[in-house]
Amino acid sequence: MHPALVAGIWAGALLVSSAGGWFVTRLVLRLASRSRDAGRRRTGHGPVLLERLSVSDGPEGEGAQIVLRGGTWIGVLERLAVTGSLLVGVPEGVAVVVAVKGLGRYPELRENPGASERFVIGTLASLLWSAVVGLAVTRLLL
Repeated sequence: MHPALVAGIWAGALLVSSAGGWFVTRLVLRLASRSRDAGRRRTGHGPVLLERLSVSDGPEGEGAQIVLRGGTWIGVLERLAVTGSLLVGVPEGVAVVVAVKGLGRYPELRENPGASERFVIGTLASLLWSAVVGLAVTRLLL
């Protein structure tokens, strides 16, 4: 295959991964916030709303969004790194991305369960999307 065509396909894959992943992640977070236990704590007598916003207001709640500021840009960079590492044949790069992201957010996540929920859901949706795009394009180019 001509190198210019391969470069164009890679650029398209990175664009689809970063931009499309934003929509996928937003959709998954919205769906998660509609679940019956979003922003609630289970007790012996059924779900109870938590009293403090900073404790857990669900993955789409204001408290989680404030704690995880910059998450949109981090997600874009994460998807670019994951898809890019798969395209260049270095799948170990995915582990580096996950480790850096987790360690970088650890202090905030430890203090806020709502933010932890948002982080895990958003990260998994983002990673899955970018991995699917990277693997699909890798297969296409074989």
